[in-house]
Amino acid sequence: MSDLILFWHRRDLRISDNTGLAAARSHSSKVVGVFCLDPNILERDDIAPVRVTYMIGCLQALQKRYAEVGSQLLILHANPLQAIPALAAALKAKAVFWNWDVEPYSLIRDRTIIDALKEQGIQFLDQNWDQILHFPEEIRSGLNQPYTVYTPFWKNWISKPKANPVATLENAEGLTEAEAEIAKLNGAIALPTAKDLGFLWDRDLVIAPGEAAALEKLEEFTNSAIYEYKEQRDFPAVNGTSQLSAAFKFGAIGIRTVWQATLEALQNSRSDETQINIRTWQQEIAWRDFYQHAMYNFPELAEGAFRETLKNFPWQINEEYFQAWCEGKTGYPIVDAAMRQMNELGWMHNRCRMIVASFLTKDLLINPQLGEKYFMQKLIDGDLSANNGGWQWSASSGMDPKPLRIFNPASQAQKFDPEGEYIREWVSELRSMDTEYLVTGKIPASERDAVGYPHPIVDHNLQQRQFKGLYQQQRESIPTLG
Repeated sequence: MSDLILFWHRRDLRISDNTGLAAARSHSSKVVGVFCLDPNILERDDIAPVRVTYMIGCLQALQKRYAEVGSQLLILHANPLQAIPALAAALKAKAVFWNWDVEPYSLIRDRTIIDALKEQGIQFLDQNWDQILHFPEEIRSGLNQPYTVYTPFWKNWISKPKANPVATLENAEGLTEAEAEIAKLNGAIALPTAKDLGFLWDRDLVIAPGEAAALEKLEEFTNSAIYEYKEQRDFPAVNGTSQLSAAFKFGAIGIRTVWQATLEALQNSRSDETQINIRTWQQEIAWRDFYQHAMYNFPELAEGAFRETLKNFPWQINEEYFQAWCEGKTGYPIVDAAMRQMNELGWMHNRCRMIVASFLTKDLLINPQLGEKYFMQKLIDGDLSANNGGWQWSASSGMDPKPLRIFNPASQAQKFDPEGEYIREWVSELRSMDTEYLVTGKIPASERDAVGYPHPIVDHNLQQRQFKGLYQQQRESIPTLG
């Protein structure tokens, strides 16, 4: 057995501030990365071409980083249950290290691989967390139960000290020529393109892939927009958010590095107002941890509603309405702008995610799981925990102490796109319309027809009354909630 440690990358595509990779380097200088293109994931029907394109770009950057420090990143395209243990055995690796994940599939996969490694006498790093600031067992209620409400979670979470970034991999040793040949015989391949894998995306990405680009984006945000984040984050026409969500999803940046940047911003802030803005973004980081903890503690979230009231809700099946929503042709300008932005960029502003999710569930009365899946098919940052958490919140089915929230599209547009800039950018046929028409949605039928813009497919007031009635019926059908 050699001193080789294979480090299995999954959603940590960087060599800086990577806890598992730093642990591997502390045990041996011979650390080689491996990434497995998993058919169990890539062949699902909710994989966005833009997301695969970003991931491949991150892997290209990661291969260069490994080469710079003297090692390499191996690429496999196979079922990891067999491929990872087989590669480790063939290379006589001392250990395989990786960072833990919260998703149900990942947990089952990893435990199966641990059993295979144990059988071969290969060491592993058990339950090492990297993508969250606090591991799930660390944030518990006074009764040692996982939180199901964000506010008490936040109070506990923010009270705890946060880890500093860990050392960047350096002075590593890679495979010998003979070992590299063995790796090839055991599935190591050249990194394919997204197109090679069957995913076509020929537009620009909202964030450039890779570790360096993510760090640059973080620096740009914490030098400027973070100081006005609370005031600006809800306005989709303003570049007021970090746009780091894809980097978070694939771990192109370390969460401890991000947290440290917020602390430095706090030190540089010169007023209570700017500190409130920075703390608001810190709360968004905590929301991310909250949803990941929730998925880990309640894996059934991935299958449907958390609240009993919504578990057997009589959602309507209306393919025409659903397609209109998907295509941004509902006749509600703010909804259509948001959906068209996502379809074109592979990204949508967070305020707009809430607006369109509320519209699908509360106006169209369509099962939120359909919307959740469509988001995963389109978003560069599509992440099970965050996407599921957001949809459950919007659908009144999740962990929310005030579950019956209904967004009025017109009110949202008037408040967050008051000049209609966002609507005009994404709904081109409405660019010459009066702002009043855009933000209220009260566009005369003749004006709609003249530019080929659809009439509203439903009446918001009628639909929200219908939803409330169905919701109350569901409550009354459950004795404990009646």
